[in-house]
Amino acid sequence: MENEGNRISVVINTYNAEQHLRKCLEAVKDFDEVVVCDMESTDHTVGIAEDYGCRIFSFAKANHKSAEPARTFAIQKAKNKWVLVVDADEIVTPELRDVLYQEIRKPDCPAGFYIPRRNMFMGKFVRDRHPDWQLRFFIREGTEWPPYVHTFPKVQGRVVKLKAAKQARLLHLMDETMHQYLEKTNLYTDNEVEKKRNKHYNGWSLVWRPFWRFFKRYILEGGIFEGKRGYIRAQLAAVYQFVTVSKILEERMRKEEKE
Repeated sequence: MENEGNRISVVINTYNAEQHLRKCLEAVKDFDEVVVCDMESTDHTVGIAEDYGCRIFSFAKANHKSAEPARTFAIQKAKNKWVLVVDADEIVTPELRDVLYQEIRKPDCPAGFYIPRRNMFMGKFVRDRHPDWQLRFFIREGTEWPPYVHTFPKVQGRVVKLKAAKQARLLHLMDETMHQYLEKTNLYTDNEVEKKRNKHYNGWSLVWRPFWRFFKRYILEGGIFEGKRGYIRAQLAAVYQFVTVSKILEERMRKEEKE
């Protein structure tokens, strides 16, 4: 009989996620359990999850702009010791599945792993020179996920980057148009304000943070080798930082004017 400590639950948070959900669920159907936490979808998301025999739970959408407020709730619904968090537009490769089961059978296994992810942008996967590391695999007990966009869970214990062949990846299928990307920038930066309003940002932050993010993505992460796609992606990363800092400074200045 399989050691219960070597079992893995896949946890997926959803909201109107029908576009890629079947591919996502097909890729994780051989794990020990699949939990779907749905935020009151109005499309066929729940029906697709039912077709695959997932355990389904509901979390109120309310005014939440991302899945993060529902992450801890979803994780704690899993039955198994180990949890792999997957977005509804991500694919777990067979190589990734195999290596995760291999890792948790080792006697010195850490409590969590950063998993490399490849992102889609303007019709192609981004170069894999510097993977987008995501803390998505960990021991369920004691893990909490902050309710802010672009945050990582707080895992009780040692976490490391997963060392595996390049085929062992999360594949991010979301290929947003410029219109969709800018809409999300506006939504997500609102949430960034909640998370970072106490940061000591000033006028120089409007220059330095966008410049550094552009330099990191375009030079350090190899965007320069991806032609127009790489340049556009780096500029969008810079815009995201500029908008975030601008919103924080705006909030601060408006507050000062009222005092």
